[in-house]
Amino acid sequence: MLTKYTSDIFDVLRKGQFICSNSPNDHIQTLYKVLEDENTFEDLYEYFYQINYILEHGNEYFYFSRSEKNADLDRKLEKAYGWIDILDFLKTFDSAFDVGFRFTPAEIVNQLKNNADLKSKLDTLKKVGAYKKNYSDRIKKIIEKLEKDNFVSLENEVSETYKVLTSFNYLKDLITTINIPEEIENEIPE
Repeated sequence: MLTKYTSDIFDVLRKGQFICSNSPNDHIQTLYKVLEDENTFEDLYEYFYQINYILEHGNEYFYFSRSEKNADLDRKLEKAYGWIDILDFLKTFDSAFDVGFRFTPAEIVNQLKNNADLKSKLDTLKKVGAYKKNYSDRIKKIIEKLEKDNFVSLENEVSETYKVLTSFNYLKDLITTINIPEEIENEIPE
């Protein structure tokens, strides 16, 4: 059964965004509750499938996927490498960085002053656009990317506090699906 929110759901998901259960946006939470209903999800899955969008349900988030050509897969793999580096950087900042975690850019910048490992990982993020001169601008660039791709959301403008959304599970799932068999783990490529 199609819902009065079908158009809103499509508008959010077709942009590559996520609909998360813990979004601070009330409208997104409403869309999540609509999609959470099994019958509605199945109907919308079939509806969107007809126009080549696959409605996916992750761990407390929804998103669209599509069948890809090999050229598109290469581009997506390159993007995944960038996300792995960002996730590594964030986990180095705080190992508790996960869904529901709250942070400010200032907290990351302060830790950069005393953590050589974190500085080193920030330097590897130049390809993500984190090549500005000072730490503050570099961190803001990373957070902008996280916010644009809907993995974090600004929760408090005054304190500049960000909240990690449930769509962050997508990044974690992406990394855990990368499986390197033990027998080739230490193999040297020819």
